[in-house]
Amino acid sequence: MDILYLLIPLSVALVLIIGAVFWWAVKSGQFEDLEGPAHRILMDDDRPARNRE
Repeated sequence: MDILYLLIPLSVALVLIIGAVFWWAVKSGQFEDLEGPAHRILMDDDRPARNRE
C-alpha cells in the first residue's frame, strides 16, 4: 500500500511531461506536413545532370 503513495504521483508527473512534449510538438508544427516527404521521395529525379562545359 505504501508503494501507491510513490507510484500515483510519479505516474501523474509522467503523464504531464508527455502531454507537455506533445503540446510543444503540435504548436511547433511537427505534424503540419505528414505527406510531403513521402511525395518528395516519389518525385525524385534519377536522371543524370547534363554536362555544362
